[in-house]
Amino acid sequence: MDAIPSARTKVIACATVIEEMQPLMPADMQRQVLDFGLHLRPGELTKALQAAIDQSTDADLILLGYGQCSRAVIGLKASHATLVVPRVDDCIAIFLGSRSAYQTQASKEPGTYYLTKGWIEVGDSPFEEYRRLSERYGEQKALRMIRLMLKNYTRLAFINTGAYELERYREYARQTAERFGLRFEEIEGAPSLVHKLLFGPWDDEIIVCPPGQTITYEMFAPPSTTGA
Repeated sequence: MDAIPSARTKVIACATVIEEMQPLMPADMQRQVLDFGLHLRPGELTKALQAAIDQSTDADLILLGYGQCSRAVIGLKASHATLVVPRVDDCIAIFLGSRSAYQTQASKEPGTYYLTKGWIEVGDSPFEEYRRLSERYGEQKALRMIRLMLKNYTRLAFINTGAYELERYREYARQTAERFGLRFEEIEGAPSLVHKLLFGPWDDEIIVCPPGQTITYEMFAPPSTTGA
């Protein structure tokens, strides 16, 4: 299914995913960015997303820059617009370009902590968490706490999506890995899923909900089983 180029389109995305979308978005495309911290409270994220959808009365096509995100998008509905969302569990698959690319990485090395520019910018990284804990508990206790949090991780993977200048973020990721005893690796991402969300084709990697239809958990089943 192709995108609808004549539609009044609006993007609603989290602060990390919008970093990957903006280089590809037309300048006049409406966009609304929601606080990344809402991911920690999926119920609140659902409410914020539904409120943003309900307020977007001038759009007839709403593109959601989210994955399933702990079921936060489940139950969303627009009475006036078509909702479009990637068929992925979380944004790591968006950054890597597909669900299958994420599955490949997860199978290769499950103990991986992923970083992108967006996560670094919003302060969602072990190093930023260490700073926050240090202010509260002191450096030594904070370091022990972070190492405990990361005990099941062996690799820090910096995802290079090619969407922005990298060096500052690459170096930050490298230093974070070194500080916390993780092996640093830069892995190739891809803008393909973001491009597909924005411009089509909306194939089995994309969920399309017509006006009045509710996003359900079953819609996120892998493409090979959606027809079962």
